[in-house]
Amino acid sequence: MRRCGWVQGGHEADISYHDHEWGVPVHDEHRWFEFLILEGAQAGLSWSTILRKRGRYREVYESFDPTRVARFDAARQAQLLLDAGIVRNRLKIAASVTNAQRFLAVQDEFGSFDAYIWRFVDGHPLQPDRGSLAAIPARTPESDALSKDLRQRGFKFVGSTICYALMQAAGLVNDHETGCFRHAEVRRLR
Repeated sequence: MRRCGWVQGGHEADISYHDHEWGVPVHDEHRWFEFLILEGAQAGLSWSTILRKRGRYREVYESFDPTRVARFDAARQAQLLLDAGIVRNRLKIAASVTNAQRFLAVQDEFGSFDAYIWRFVDGHPLQPDRGSLAAIPARTPESDALSKDLRQRGFKFVGSTICYALMQAAGLVNDHETGCFRHAEVRRLR
């Protein structure tokens, strides 16, 4: 069975993530918040590292409940800095709390984060045909626009490359390589 180049020879968690989650359109608010937090945490690290820490993130981030995370005070953030089960980076932890607050503001304005973010692809997943890992860009005009808008709303760790990874993970774009067995399966999920 052929998979995307980024997962070939990968860890079991990478393979499972690729085969069952990556690129599947997201419409659940907690899943959106989870991907937003995890993609920001990944900055400068490998996605494999984040996948191995995902379970602990779910525990300490209250199952990715943005209302609860938005209330994390300085003491709670200091506790998180001591937790080896997550990425212990002061700026990323502070950004996760800020992003929870901004996430709630977006929900208030648009009715849901889902309604907000799908506007950047006109409500339908982008379906490029990319034959190899080398053909997949690190950013696109859509991720540039999303990044710019999120930053204007006060979000942190939302550069265009991070936004494009978010878009790929959450199914706004189907970047499975055309030879990957998941490409056609994900395309049908439109």
